Amino acid sequence: MREKYTLELRELDILAKDILSAFKNGVVVLRGDLATGKTTLVKAIAQELGEKEDVTSPTFSLQQCYGSDIYHYDIYNHGLEHFISLGMLEELEKEGLHFIEWGDDTLIELLESVGIDVMSIDIKKISDKAREYSVCIH
Repeated sequence: MREKYTLELRELDILAKDILSAFKNGVVVLRGDLATGKTTLVKAIAQELGEKEDVTSPTFSLQQCYGSDIYHYDIYNHGLEHFISLGMLEELEKEGLHFIEWGDDTLIELLESVGIDVMSIDIKKISDKAREYSVCIH
């Protein structure tokens, strides 16, 4: 799957539904500049799954869990090596959706090499209210 969306933030449910219909288990790598809406997208997907808990950025905690099968990571502050050194790759084997903010091609290749399903979403801010989302299942 390789798709491109241009959506206003109020339309994120469209993308959330499409993602969930195509990808039910594995790692979703979120890439984009600061304040492009990576956490906002995770929030929309969690809401689509019926999650009532408030979704927040795991920037300082590294990992947030929502319900029993939504995991949210941020490797911006510590990098991939630190993530691996903490044994977090084993977390990614759990059943559910794992969203990793600030992942890169190295992470995608690593996950693929160990048999973990991967989707990447590149987010580009095109206005205060709209974003371009490039979605790819690897």
